[in-house]
Amino acid sequence: MSNLQLGLAIAGGIVLAGVVAHSAWTSRRNAPRQAQPEPTQDTPSPADQEPTLSDSGLDTPAFSLPQLPRRPVMDSLIDVIATVALDPSVPAVSGEAALAALPSTRRAGTKPFSVEGYNLHTLVWEAPMPGQRYGGFQAGVQLANRSGALNEIEYSEFVVKTQAFADAINATPDFPEMLDEVARARELDQFASAHDAQLGFTIRARNASWSPGYIHQNAARLGFVPGVIPGRMVLPASQEGLPPMLVLGFDSQAALADDPAQSAIRDISLHLDVAQVDRAEHAFERMRESAAALAQAMEGVVTDDNGQPLAAQTMDVIGTELQTLYDTLEQRDLAAGSPLARRLFS
Repeated sequence: MSNLQLGLAIAGGIVLAGVVAHSAWTSRRNAPRQAQPEPTQDTPSPADQEPTLSDSGLDTPAFSLPQLPRRPVMDSLIDVIATVALDPSVPAVSGEAALAALPSTRRAGTKPFSVEGYNLHTLVWEAPMPGQRYGGFQAGVQLANRSGALNEIEYSEFVVKTQAFADAINATPDFPEMLDEVARARELDQFASAHDAQLGFTIRARNASWSPGYIHQNAARLGFVPGVIPGRMVLPASQEGLPPMLVLGFDSQAALADDPAQSAIRDISLHLDVAQVDRAEHAFERMRESAAALAQAMEGVVTDDNGQPLAAQTMDVIGTELQTLYDTLEQRDLAAGSPLARRLFS
């Protein structure tokens, strides 16, 4: 082989190696980012630590939330309530008899329907329970929810269900005037529609896409835990049993893929249902902190639903408007996170 041929062969090999290396680098760059093994050292150095909520400069305070009642109670503020008086010959009805008399469904149309009994031992209204005795009952149907206001057809279904329950326990119901209650439902629905805030941020990948495991790993470091639905994580409320403070979501199909590690996800969402979360949780501040921390750790950018980056000034305006909304809900006795608000805005 001549020197020229040898030189050309060497040059060709170098070019080929460069092409292969560039192809491998491009493939690696475009592959979804994967979760990494967590460090095992007891005290990681600052360089090894992942961003946390406090990195944004908004430290999360410790909250002390009021304890909720053990059982929900109907309220005339958002419910139509019909009294169900026992026959004088029946001094009390057992919990077992009341439960047997309840209708098979707990809805009138799209509105929740419920029955409560007056417990002769504890002297409180509660959902009927076995082993208890009740001196009277009341049936209720919700005036409004996110499906709209209670209408005449739903009110009539409420009457039929309540009458059937009363007949089964030898009692007599007393219903409010239908037209008055339907008008009250419309007014409540108008208020609720005007003050129903559900906020959403989107975090979009700047460069490489993300795998489900990579998202889970970074979100878990901020306190998020897997939800029941694939592709969903939640930030729990401070008090067990309450709705989550925030919901993080991504493509459920990617989460259900045969090989999730190969699923390429380019955006995730953060969602806050304002009326469901107590004001004391400072949920919007937590939402901002979480979005900023995730964007920093995952090389993303925080945008609105239309893909426009959200400036700090825009978030400040939203935060100010939320404080006004909280005040308005409290003035109506429907404070965010209260049992009544959670029922109305559902």
